[in-house]
Amino acid sequence: MQEILAFAPVVCLIAYAVLTRQMAQAMVVAGVLAMAILHGANFLSGTIDSLYSVLADSSYQFVLLIMVCFGGMIALLQKSGALQGFRDSLLRVAAGPRRSLFLAWCMGLLLFADEYLNALAVSFSFREITDRHRIPREHLAFQIQGMACCICVVVPFSSWTAFIVGLLAEQGMGFEDYLRALPYMFFPLLMILLCLLLALGLFPRVGNLKRAYDRVAGGGPVLSEADQGDALVDLELKGEERPSGAINAVLPLVALVAGVLLFDNDMIHGLVLALLTQLVLYVGQRLMSIGEFLNCFFQGASSMTTLAIVVCFSFLLSRANRELGMFELLIQGARQVMSPELLPVVAFGVVGLTTFAMGGCWVVMTVTVPVLIPIAVAVGASATLVVSAIMSGICLGYCLCIYADAVFMTTVGTGLSNTAVIRTMVPYTVGLGVLTAAGYLLCGVCMT
Repeated sequence: MQEILAFAPVVCLIAYAVLTRQMAQAMVVAGVLAMAILHGANFLSGTIDSLYSVLADSSYQFVLLIMVCFGGMIALLQKSGALQGFRDSLLRVAAGPRRSLFLAWCMGLLLFADEYLNALAVSFSFREITDRHRIPREHLAFQIQGMACCICVVVPFSSWTAFIVGLLAEQGMGFEDYLRALPYMFFPLLMILLCLLLALGLFPRVGNLKRAYDRVAGGGPVLSEADQGDALVDLELKGEERPSGAINAVLPLVALVAGVLLFDNDMIHGLVLALLTQLVLYVGQRLMSIGEFLNCFFQGASSMTTLAIVVCFSFLLSRANRELGMFELLIQGARQVMSPELLPVVAFGVVGLTTFAMGGCWVVMTVTVPVLIPIAVAVGASATLVVSAIMSGICLGYCLCIYADAVFMTTVGTGLSNTAVIRTMVPYTVGLGVLTAAGYLLCGVCMT
């Protein structure tokens, strides 16, 4: 009975979202169900206490600040004409569908510091360009969702790697061990390669992606009304402002990335530097007054209100899943097959399932590294291989989780619903997951 109750909120979330296509409603319903199971007769007080705990969670505060700052930044880029000027410059280079997607892929590579930055910056910069070239939004969403987290894993200077290296240090490992694990991070490496091949038209389109291209080829819209997501962000970019120089968009993005890299991979520092750069550029060029700058920032920040509430409930659900013992149940099942040869592939599967169920990557790293690394040492398995399996599993689960925070960023930028994004991801992600599992099984046998 405990096992059924532990997985009930996630099952409810997926079923409600698939049946109604209302992700915001699904998140609230699943969160309330999780609170009812967790707190029982103490439902009201327990739920309020849990909400306070989420609001006090530094991870949620981090996401909230990112949403507020990025909402303001995008609104300012639009109001100043910088976003339109940047797109006009890109359009002169992005002559055709393949080149457009390839440039978006390259931009995804450059914005490796953080998955939120990657997803939002690429989507807002390229969606009008891909629309003009009649590329379905599903393809842009697939590329963004696939690249955002995977590039943060394989480039060892991102916020993700800084966090995981800190956890590894507690297990007697370090940055060099992470570097040694990089060649074995099969899933993220394969996903990045797959995104490139699909962008260049060198890999078959299947499933929802093929149907999307068939729809557009038949004269249909690039964004189907049936696949549009909830209006989680009240930030409509219509390109009606007079274009200004592309440098007004490039310099804030450069300041953002520089700030992230200079301040220990902290996204907030980067966003604050980007906003200060915008202030100097736009007021200095008399594109707007200081008052207009602040009003535009407030409008952009307030546009993120609904998304902030929905993400709050996703954190609430993730916290409830942990307290209901979902992770412990998965680990208990995995312990039955914890031989040295099987540990890497088991770690990949368990971490993938846990990330899918819990919807948060950093919390999964926090609970899996202290468990799986000591097991690897105890049974004589390769700790380096287990580190790579953990990171591959996180990328797998993150690409498939319907309520992971990164997928909300993808939906904001592309306009697709969560379910449409994940439906597009499923056949490719599952296929890469099978190949990755086979790779870890083979490596587990050969390296033990």
